[in-house]
Amino acid sequence: MRPPKDEQPHTSVLLDEVVHALQPRGGVGFTALDCTVGAGGHAYALLERSEPDGMLTGLDADPNALELAQKRLERFGERVTLVQRNFGELAELELEPMNAIVFDLGLSSMQLDSSGRGFSFRMEEPLDMRFDPTSRSSTAEELLNTLPELELERVLREYGEEPRARRVAQQIVRRRPLHHTTELVAAVTAALGPARGRIHPATRTFQALRIAVNDELGGLERALDAAIQLLRPHGRVAVISFHSLEDRIVKWRFRGWAEQSLATIITRKPVVPTKEEASSNPRARSAKLRVAERS
Repeated sequence: MRPPKDEQPHTSVLLDEVVHALQPRGGVGFTALDCTVGAGGHAYALLERSEPDGMLTGLDADPNALELAQKRLERFGERVTLVQRNFGELAELELEPMNAIVFDLGLSSMQLDSSGRGFSFRMEEPLDMRFDPTSRSSTAEELLNTLPELELERVLREYGEEPRARRVAQQIVRRRPLHHTTELVAAVTAALGPARGRIHPATRTFQALRIAVNDELGGLERALDAAIQLLRPHGRVAVISFHSLEDRIVKWRFRGWAEQSLATIITRKPVVPTKEEASSNPRARSAKLRVAERS
């Protein structure tokens, strides 16, 4: 099921659990939609398990990710269609009904390590943070340097769940203009102190800005609303989230569908990684998988 190791620039989280939940199979006209195709890990497994005729459409806002996915999925030929679009625009796409839809939310290791767009606080990069670098949306630099202090505090508290958001916002405003990640890290550590333990003090601030720049929560809500309408009867949607803001949206959307008899919740409690996966892939530690089936 898994691609060869030398083809794996990124390790897909909860891969076996997603494939088991979505039930890909060949010979039945199986169609799948990967809303965050990334480097193609989940897509590869779904296509392999639905041979010889399963079809998959992969979306991603990041053109670099699509290049990786295209190379990784090349062997599946015309069974794959890749589209550069943000999943928040799912309702605007003219897609056929699907048997399976998957969302793997958050950042990939490639975006953290080599995007050059300021997703990581461990490297000096421009403060961009747009998944799609051609997007007309505001960059993190623009938000940091133009938002009023109270609005900046709200963004940090609401999207980053930063308990000391006021202190961080004050330091950012005091140090404007900020242009690079190192300047933002310096502002955060001036407000909160240096790194101690496993979680860096800038983690919540970087998360908050990335979510704000890409409208991740609003996009997720729109995408889930579109996804349930796109599923065939008994088709399934699987969502992997990495923080409580995302997971809360997924949980309440699923409950709403169940109350409207639109879907059945398959995962009464979210599926989490095994100890082995969490140990071998640190990105997986906070992952939660929820699955629902269209009525």
